[in-house]
Amino acid sequence: MIAGESKHSSQHLLASGFARRCLRWANNPAESEVLERAAFLASFATTEGHVCTDLAELAEDFPQHGPESLRTLLLGSGVVGAPQGEPRPLVLDDEGRLYLYRYFDYERRLASALRRLARGRDRLAPPSEAVQEQLNALFPATAGGGPDWQKLAAALALLGRLTVISGGPGTGKTTTVVNLLAYLIVQNPDCRIALAAPTGKAAARMLDALRERAAHLPGFVRAKLPDAASTVHRLLGVIPGSGNFRHHAGNPLAVDVLVVDEASMLDLSLATKLVEAMPVSGRLVLLGDKDQLAAVEAGAVFAELSADPRLSPPVIEQLAALTQTDPAAIVTAAPVRPTPLEDCVVWFSRNYRFRSDSGIGRLAARVNSGEADAVIAELRTGGEDGVIWREAAAAAPDAGLIETLLAGYADYLNVMHSGDAAPEAAFAAYNRFRILCAVRDSPRGVDAINRLIAREWRRRLGLGADPRAEWYPGRPVMVLHNDYVLKLFNGDIGLVLAAPSGELRVHFPDAGGGFRAIPPSRLPEHETAFALTVHKSQGSEFDEVALLLPDRVSPVLTRELIYTGITRGKRTVSLIGAAPVLAEAIRRRTRRYSGLIARLKEIP
Repeated sequence: MIAGESKHSSQHLLASGFARRCLRWANNPAESEVLERAAFLASFATTEGHVCTDLAELAEDFPQHGPESLRTLLLGSGVVGAPQGEPRPLVLDDEGRLYLYRYFDYERRLASALRRLARGRDRLAPPSEAVQEQLNALFPATAGGGPDWQKLAAALALLGRLTVISGGPGTGKTTTVVNLLAYLIVQNPDCRIALAAPTGKAAARMLDALRERAAHLPGFVRAKLPDAASTVHRLLGVIPGSGNFRHHAGNPLAVDVLVVDEASMLDLSLATKLVEAMPVSGRLVLLGDKDQLAAVEAGAVFAELSADPRLSPPVIEQLAALTQTDPAAIVTAAPVRPTPLEDCVVWFSRNYRFRSDSGIGRLAARVNSGEADAVIAELRTGGEDGVIWREAAAAAPDAGLIETLLAGYADYLNVMHSGDAAPEAAFAAYNRFRILCAVRDSPRGVDAINRLIAREWRRRLGLGADPRAEWYPGRPVMVLHNDYVLKLFNGDIGLVLAAPSGELRVHFPDAGGGFRAIPPSRLPEHETAFALTVHKSQGSEFDEVALLLPDRVSPVLTRELIYTGITRGKRTVSLIGAAPVLAEAIRRRTRRYSGLIARLKEIP
């Protein structure tokens, strides 16, 4: 049994066990088959990234019952409760969403915390004249006289306690935040600012980007900017072994402003705990890309929060006055779905990294629009600058493909050949290129590709090709579980380098600068990282990316996955796979069942 099948089987067993336990609550054992199936579907849905399942799915299994009959049966069973009723193992809402109680409770709590922040707009003092002057100085008038949405987003954050900014890589989210923080520091020099991201890698990248874009600020403002960024888990204060956090609604974070990058990676549970931990007087700014892959765990929180970028007439008037913009020019896009978070959301669409005729930018836009046939036609003509297409349909990579993938690591291999590589040089070379795989378990999945690359890597360094040789110079390793003693966290990547004595150590970038060298034997669970899944690559950027598709269509292959993989590359993207597989992935959108928007609408 391959690993993917094993994982799926384990999830199935867990869901089945929960379903059987639910029967202890049943009032009518005669309906046990329906109840057991309902419990199984609700439980199994969460392992597939959904927050809930739909009553229609249960109805397909029991055609003898109509939807209303099933609703009556479930609500009268003692196992399933109504949203406002007594807690039961399952919850069925008015729109036919069937939840495990825990996930329904998360949605309700998150909706309540978000509405609390959104309502805080009314209690904020207006920006000072000094802030208004700085706002217009840092965002000078744009050529052509159109609205500057970066400036408008910063102004919107000054006017409210909850701001959600969605935009692809290169659309200016970090620049906007740097200037926003500058305004807040001018208004309150003692402002307590925290930066966070779901992974250590994303947090470190956020801090680096903020430093790079802060050079234009006055010295006293730069001195007040945060000098560290943490994972959300570290920010909230994980209590080891308990699954709980030190900061929560009863012990909120000691911050005035919290900026969370890569918020599309937040799952429902973590998002709930994060927003609940915000103090009443705090500002929360969420940055992400609504078109990227959702979190690995249950929920698509950021996409739902970003769904409605509308601005009300009073807020448009405030923004126009604050930013010296013609109010008639402040026109928002139509919402994906209307939500109660009107006046909290901004979409960035202008890309400052890619030119309008950039191959990567054009390809990403077409993938995002679902233009599968146009994408394939353009790739086959080779018409996109910075985009390379290798049409490869064979199940297993051939020698030519392995050679192509290794060529991306040529600079890194040269550093290793030079001997006694310094960590700075090794990381700089390694981070120029990355192989991204759509799946894990496949001849062209992460596990197989890492084995093939590692074997050839060792051979080229003259270390032999013995697959049992686990540790060798240049091996990149990704941490898979948090280790709070070593301060290593899920997603952190280290490089194996030889000390002058010949001993091997794994070097990790240190939050305070420099690197930490750790003996291989002390590492928590880890894996080789020449190749990463697209999910694991979120929060990263590389000069060059090779996106490797499996030889056949898979449920995980979606438009969002292709878009996320493409947009990890800054200069060059190589797409490798069969045209029918790529086309089907572009046509298919990720769909996650949830009811967060419905819960938001229920909060008065």
